[in-house]
Amino acid sequence: MNGNPVYHWIGLAVSTALMLPVPVALLSGWVPASMRKRQAGLRLRAYGFLCCYALVLVNAIPRIADASYETVMACMLLGFGFIAAAAVLFLLAARKDAPARPADPLASRPG
Repeated sequence: MNGNPVYHWIGLAVSTALMLPVPVALLSGWVPASMRKRQAGLRLRAYGFLCCYALVLVNAIPRIADASYETVMACMLLGFGFIAAAAVLFLLAARKDAPARPADPLASRPG
């Protein structure tokens, strides 16, 4: 029912290599140059990325373990919760950064 576990292992390895370093680096204090002007919501963004990674985990691990249909569906529903939490965290980060950004850089120039 769950297909070949090798594909799920490959997906888990790729997502771990691509998704996990960014939030870990953000939480440890490293800030990329493109995000240095909006640091207010960095921790919220990092937790949002971790929620996206948790979605990968709760979907891949039951399939790798060849769990029953009900278990896979329950984990998939839990994954929707992680996506909703990530969306809320990303929106809160954007809201937290909004006062830090200039509204209109041209409006501050005289003349």
